[in-house]
Amino acid sequence: MDKANEIRKGEELDWNSLEKYLRQNIPELDGDMKVSQFHGGHANLTYLVQFGDKELVVRRPPFGKIAPGAHDMKREYKVLSKLNKHFSPAPLAYHLCIDDSVIGSPFVIIERRRGVIVRTTVLECFSGFENVEERLATALVKVEADLHQVDYKAAGLEKLGRPNGFLERQLSGWGQRWHLSKTSENKEMDEVLRRLQADIPQSQNNSIVHNDIKLDNCQFQPDNPDDVTSIFDWDMCTLGDPLVDFGTTLSYWPEPFFDGVDMPVMLHGDFPSKEFLIERYAMFTGFDLSHIRWYEAFAYWKGAIIGQQLYERYLKGDSIDDRMSKFGETSSLFTNYALSIL
Repeated sequence: MDKANEIRKGEELDWNSLEKYLRQNIPELDGDMKVSQFHGGHANLTYLVQFGDKELVVRRPPFGKIAPGAHDMKREYKVLSKLNKHFSPAPLAYHLCIDDSVIGSPFVIIERRRGVIVRTTVLECFSGFENVEERLATALVKVEADLHQVDYKAAGLEKLGRPNGFLERQLSGWGQRWHLSKTSENKEMDEVLRRLQADIPQSQNNSIVHNDIKLDNCQFQPDNPDDVTSIFDWDMCTLGDPLVDFGTTLSYWPEPFFDGVDMPVMLHGDFPSKEFLIERYAMFTGFDLSHIRWYEAFAYWKGAIIGQQLYERYLKGDSIDDRMSKFGETSSLFTNYALSIL
């Protein structure tokens, strides 16, 4: 099971203030408050808060300077307070606090979901299943296709984003994030942006876009590799071209270009090829994926910027998570691969 552990040094909050706030705003909290932390993510801080048998998940942005539009707890609450009725893998959000004086930033309170998460290798609980990597991959693509076919207007999320001009704004916004986070010049990053802007595809459809769908943002039950029961990390969710989501999924998939490199965000094992994922996604959605390489290149470029943001945060001392020390190298590798695709 995905368990919460002790609080990482430097990521403690004002627990007295949090407890007072929760008791005032969340009904039926009895007993002493206990706090632990989920360590799987690389950016947002996620805590398990327990009052007796009642379990709450508290999520807040990371410490330090935040890029514009990133780590948006208001957005996460807006999505998760509505989407659950139309898409069961989305956990239900109970409450949003926008008062920075409580724990130093806005935060959202979400229901606890139990299950297992595949991070870099297949879990032991799935070792007895045949073709388990293929089944996990199919489940991932199927739940993504299901999300992209949710009627966002029926879910009350039509104001979540502006689909018109979505790809152009994505390129502009992520370009701005790069310039805010870079610690040295990188002509390759600038060249990727230039090539992406020169050949922007025509979007086929508008949908809810999670913006970070990958296996370790998905939860399974330990006896079932065929169904994703939860998807986490909705703070970048918007409306736009669903192939941006699928391109992101491809960018986390095993890729021979990175063989022999220690990549902290890459899967390892006998997983099917990217072509398998592409075939499945096309089958589930009916979308034309003839331009999917553009979306894949964009995803690697965006991943390089996210890696640079994490690396810069580590260099500035805003995080002491040693995993982030490797993200400078990861950022360069992602940039080079995006350029090779284009």
